[in-house]
Amino acid sequence: MKFVDEVSIRVEAGDGGSGCVSFRREKYIPKGGPDGGDGGDGGSVYLVADSNLNTLVDFRYDRRHRAERGQNGMGRERRGRSGKDLLVRVPVGTRVFDEATGEALGDLLESGERLLVARGGFHGLGNTRYKSSVNRAPRQSTPGTPGERRELRLELILLADVGLLGLPNAGKSSLIRCISSARPRVADYPFTTLYPNLGVVRLSRDHSFVVADIPGIIEGAAEGAGLGLHFLKHLARTRLLLHVVDLAACEGQDPAEAVRQIERELAAYDDALIEKPRWLALNKVDLLEPVEAERRAEALLAALAWQGPVFRISALAGNGTAELTAAIMAWLETQRGAPAPAESHDEPAETPWHPLA
Repeated sequence: MKFVDEVSIRVEAGDGGSGCVSFRREKYIPKGGPDGGDGGDGGSVYLVADSNLNTLVDFRYDRRHRAERGQNGMGRERRGRSGKDLLVRVPVGTRVFDEATGEALGDLLESGERLLVARGGFHGLGNTRYKSSVNRAPRQSTPGTPGERRELRLELILLADVGLLGLPNAGKSSLIRCISSARPRVADYPFTTLYPNLGVVRLSRDHSFVVADIPGIIEGAAEGAGLGLHFLKHLARTRLLLHVVDLAACEGQDPAEAVRQIERELAAYDDALIEKPRWLALNKVDLLEPVEAERRAEALLAALAWQGPVFRISALAGNGTAELTAAIMAWLETQRGAPAPAESHDEPAETPWHPLA
C-alpha cells in the first residue's frame, strides 16, 4: 500500500428536486384544485474519520464524489424522496481545505467524527403551496436549488506521541524496529525511509505510546530539499521529539553540527517545532569502545550546551532502549492531561502500521 498524505478531490452535493404543477382530477370532483407536491432535498457530502484507514491513496484514483439528487415532486401532494447523504471515509488526522480559497474547513481527529463539506440543495415547492383565496388554480412552482460544489485539498497528518528525527542513516528506522512491531525498511545506505512509519511501543497491557519515523532531514529541507519538507508536517501533532544522532559518525563528521543542522531546518519550517520538548538519543554506541563513546558524548553535549535528557543507545543491539522507552512513557503519563500540541499551520492506531511502497 502506497503512502499518500495529500490529495485534491471534488465533492458535489445533490440538487434539490423541483416542485410539481398538478391538479386533482377525479370522477365526480370537477373542481379538485392544485395538488402538486414539493421536491426532495439533495443529499449532502460528509467526510467521516475512519481509524481503519492510514493513507489517502484511494483518492488518487477516485477524485469525484457526488451525493444523490432529490426526487421531483409528484401529483396528489406527494413529496419527492430526499437524496441520500454521501459519507466519504478518510483517515483520522485528515485536515480539509477549500482548494479555491485556502480556507481551513476542519480537522478530523477522532474516529467517527463527521465534517459537512458540501450541503445539499433545498427542495422546490409544488403548486399546492401557492393556492389561496384569490389564486385557486396556481400554475407556478419552484425548481430545487443546486447543491454545493467544492474542490477540496485533503492533508493527512499522522497522530503520534513521539516523533523521530535526524539525518539520513542516523538509525531512526532501526530504533523503531527495535522498540515496536513496525518493520520499516533498513539498509546500510541513506534514504531507505521514503515515507513515514508508525509503531506502537507497548510496555505493558495498559501502557503504550505511538512513535512516528519520518524520512531523514537534510540541509535545505525547509526549502524543499530532499523529502524533509514533505514530511516535516507529520511532527506537528507529536508531544515529544526524539532526536537520533549517529555518535559513531566517520572522522570529519561533526555530530554537534548534525544536531544544529536539524535545529535550523525545524526553525525554518515552523517555529512551533523547535519549541517542542526534544530529547537526544546518541545511537550506535556499540560500534565504539566505551571510553571513546563517553568521550564523544561529552564533547557533543559540551558543544551544544545541552540541558535536556540524553540517552546512549544502540538501536541495532537494543542497548539502552528499555530505559529510553520507560522514560518516554513516564514523561507522557505526566503530559496526558496537558493540552494537545499547537499547530501554527493552520487516538493513534491500535495496531502497528508500516505502509508498503
